[in-house]
Amino acid sequence: MKKLSVLAVAGVLAACSGESPESNNSMNGNQAEHTQTAIQQVAGWSYPETRKDDVVDTYFGADVADPYRWLEDDRSAETEAWVKAQNQVTFGYLDQISYRDTLKQRLEALWNYEKVGSPFQEGDYTYFYRNDGLQNQYVVWRKKGDGEAEVFLDPNTFSEDGTTSLATLKFSKDGSIAAYAVSEGGSDWRKVYVIDAETRKVLETPLVDVKFSGIAWKGNEGFYYSSYDKPEGSELSAKTDQHKLYYHKLGQAQSEDTLVFGGSEEQKRRYVTGYVTEDDRYLVIYGATSTSGNDLFIRDLVKADAPLVPVVTDFDSDTDVIDNQGSKLILVTNRDAPNKKIVTVDAASPAPENWQDLIPETENVLTASTGGGYIFAEYMVDALSKVYQYDYSGKRVREIALPGPGSASSLNGKLEDKTLYYSFTNYKTPSTIFAFDVEKGESGVYRESGAKFDPAGYESKQVFYRSKDGTKVSMLITYKKGLKLDGKNPTILYGYGGFNISLTPSFSIANAVWLELGGVYAVPNLRGGGEYGRRWHDAGTKLQKQNVFDDFIAAGEYLIDQGYTSSDYLAIRGGSNGGLLVGAVMTQRPELVKVALPAVGVMDMLRYHTFTAGAGWAYDYGTAEQSQEMFEYLKGYSPVHNVTAGVSYPATLVTTADHDDRVVPAHSFKFAAELQSKQAGAAPTLIRIETNAGHGAGTPVSKSIEQYADIFGFTLFNMGITELPQG
Repeated sequence: MKKLSVLAVAGVLAACSGESPESNNSMNGNQAEHTQTAIQQVAGWSYPETRKDDVVDTYFGADVADPYRWLEDDRSAETEAWVKAQNQVTFGYLDQISYRDTLKQRLEALWNYEKVGSPFQEGDYTYFYRNDGLQNQYVVWRKKGDGEAEVFLDPNTFSEDGTTSLATLKFSKDGSIAAYAVSEGGSDWRKVYVIDAETRKVLETPLVDVKFSGIAWKGNEGFYYSSYDKPEGSELSAKTDQHKLYYHKLGQAQSEDTLVFGGSEEQKRRYVTGYVTEDDRYLVIYGATSTSGNDLFIRDLVKADAPLVPVVTDFDSDTDVIDNQGSKLILVTNRDAPNKKIVTVDAASPAPENWQDLIPETENVLTASTGGGYIFAEYMVDALSKVYQYDYSGKRVREIALPGPGSASSLNGKLEDKTLYYSFTNYKTPSTIFAFDVEKGESGVYRESGAKFDPAGYESKQVFYRSKDGTKVSMLITYKKGLKLDGKNPTILYGYGGFNISLTPSFSIANAVWLELGGVYAVPNLRGGGEYGRRWHDAGTKLQKQNVFDDFIAAGEYLIDQGYTSSDYLAIRGGSNGGLLVGAVMTQRPELVKVALPAVGVMDMLRYHTFTAGAGWAYDYGTAEQSQEMFEYLKGYSPVHNVTAGVSYPATLVTTADHDDRVVPAHSFKFAAELQSKQAGAAPTLIRIETNAGHGAGTPVSKSIEQYADIFGFTLFNMGITELPQG
């Protein structure tokens, strides 16, 4: 089982083909002259007027002005007009970039290949996801035996512009009924439809107001799902604080659904998930007050009116049930094991004091999955995958041979599956799907990528550098072979550094275009992430959050010192918590980089917890109300509060979306307004606001291509690139 990530990395870059190293020269020419031209063009413009109000909050006796508070009202006509005015300026600026359309065409060309996911069996059918190339959303196909494949569900028909996406698809025990959730305009709020899997006929009125939820079937009778009460005020920004688990019995009205867990005023849980073991024996309930740490309960579904039995009653660890054998539960936990271990316990007395180690903790971080009657332990070794197969007695069967350094997806499946599927990728290798025979231990290529990109022309190198306090940090740098270390290579430094999320190497179409153009792409594994376990995560939280920024700054300095790039050719990019990273670094070290690209960022650190489910991020950030020390620390790096008049900031393209109800766009609105009012230099500080889109998941392909053409065009243009190299 996998937990739901509630603050995910916002955008992943994507793919391409090779060209000669000499083509870098045309990216580097006439830099100084062209930069001045770009400055003159934008300097003559005026940004939209942003009203300043006299709004002041007081924290521990200190007054803090919030003049752009009005931009938090996403339903107001004035905010809507501001968004339109900002977009008019931004797209007017982007329109002057002569090679913007060429970038879009190249992205479209590389994106346009058939993509097929791993197959999975449900009832009499084998299902798989497929995109013929430029479809906005993946289509679900199926086939029975050796028959012809047919379309089962096509999300491209859900809306004319492709902005309504398929979020979840789950089948009942025998595969005869399917429930699927859809997102409209990128929102985290979902509708759930129930259909007859054979005829695809809708069986009942859709469920509404479902959020941060899985769909967990109990046999064929019904399923569990999670949601919040609809908040007062805007559903896209108002605070949601009480997550609840419900049981929906097929055929009954949603208003009659049973509240199973949550809703207690004594112990609020902001995130609640329920799932059912494969044998339909146990309901497992996972509750959390923040994005780290959970309590855990089970219910025996075989016994009528069985009580909820606590497994873990505090929030001091991350613990999940990954499988069971009868009454023996198999759990993965970081309780007394920062890098995680696998334990077993009898369901009759499942408290931690009764746990028995099955696969002990190692020096590397563990991710566990099951399938085919085996346990698969994937370890991160400096952010690269190693995978081992174990039997249920804890005996290691074998190490699974991977094609090389990179990332392998989890091997998981049903108990009876004899073939499991996994994908392998890295920053220069398009994802390949492998079929693994669980008994023979042999992997074979199931489906190669159709991407028109030859990894042989590129290099992905792992390096280690020292951060400000001497901590060793790993970084993967990817570039075209033959790269000259002359400091003139356009470079994107991408980071995240939070919420125990690990940045492991993966291929992306957009990144491949960047590499093809002679660009460098670098990704450090910052503190705050999960690459080295709980200690590494905690070292980048609360009063140690500055470590994350220092790690990122040191990565940029390393790239400059080693000649990969220079400050004139360095861009920093990150999304969500990574957007905060970019905002903090560009305000702390504005001279370090030429371009800043903060996406859907958490920019107001004094108020982030007052919107939607933001209060759950306090494990990583702390809150301004909890202590004077925490308030002063947050204010000391909060991007909105650290834009200073008289400072020359890098060329900045803030990106966000009007339907982002995870990191509300007001963060980006206020940050952009501060930059525009205080920027001393002539570099542009623009905001690109996608309409009818959300935090990133489910974004139509057409919108993704437009976004990356704009991002890459803005970046190169402000590095003084006059023309693109010929491919």
